[in-house]
Amino acid sequence: MAPSLHLVRLSLAAAALMPLSCGAETPPSATPPPPTSADPSTKNSTPAMTASPVAITSAPPSAEPAKPAAPSPVAKYTGLATPESVLYDPDGDRYLVSNINGGPFDKDNNGFISVLSPDGQVTTLKWIEAGKNNVKLDAPKGLAIAKGVLYAADITVVRTFDLKSGAPKGDVAVPGASFLNDLASGPDGKIYASDSGVKMGEGKKFESSGTDAVYVIDKGKAKAVAKSKDLGQPNGVAWTDKGLAVCTMGSGEVYRLDDKGMRQDVSKPPAGMLDGLIPLGDSLLVTSHEASAIFRGKLGGSYEVALADQKSPGDIGYDTKRGRVLIPHLMQDMVDVYELK
Repeated sequence: MAPSLHLVRLSLAAAALMPLSCGAETPPSATPPPPTSADPSTKNSTPAMTASPVAITSAPPSAEPAKPAAPSPVAKYTGLATPESVLYDPDGDRYLVSNINGGPFDKDNNGFISVLSPDGQVTTLKWIEAGKNNVKLDAPKGLAIAKGVLYAADITVVRTFDLKSGAPKGDVAVPGASFLNDLASGPDGKIYASDSGVKMGEGKKFESSGTDAVYVIDKGKAKAVAKSKDLGQPNGVAWTDKGLAVCTMGSGEVYRLDDKGMRQDVSKPPAGMLDGLIPLGDSLLVTSHEASAIFRGKLGGSYEVALADQKSPGDIGYDTKRGRVLIPHLMQDMVDVYELK
């Protein structure tokens, strides 16, 4: 399909179709720089088991919490193109951003990955760019890093790139997937990927494809950890000290998958259309398109608003050095950074 970007964005917001995927430890305190704003027009640079899950435990929905006023961002980046995921690269001390740059299902080979600096500059708008240096990239979404390799979810395959140079290192096929969304790296270097199980239907509306699944990628091959419509259209995935956590765009739940692919510690934040998910200390941060907010809570527990007034929040990341949450705003073509510990 080739809908207008406006229509695609409306569909994205309506279906909460975008997803972090990077584990984070609670960092030492750091004083953030003053708010900055980057104008990429002067910075743009072109390269240089399978189990049927069953809910075991469940916590009741949380009561609607009060919404605190959103603080001012410590950094803001504009001029992006449907940014879906932001990932902190601790070795390079930089933020990596996946840009869909078109429709989320379009195999148009025009996606790209940007590099942002923590001081508020768009270092390289198109660091990894489709059609350049043998790069194939259609509609990149979730990002993850493991063993010097950058992984990017791209509709039905996972692309891999050298973390230092950005050079392509090949694709990992995920047979049967319809909408790969988020990625997370485990402590052993394995990569976990969610398939939200959706497709584009009539009237440019998203509908179920029935392929809901979570996969693990090991030694260049993908294997289903869990595959069932009972997964609730999984979106965000994150590795925690309790194992793999998942949030869903369809059922609006947060849960973890055990080693048999069964859902455990199921809970439901105050609003749905969940997208990004990251660990923060002993809790989780999860984005909600329905609430235009970021919730904070624990597996199996209740959730409350941590950051309000966050329009179209996608797949968030976390700067472990400075104690900052990194928020891509899909429809605003921008990324905001807030101090949150």
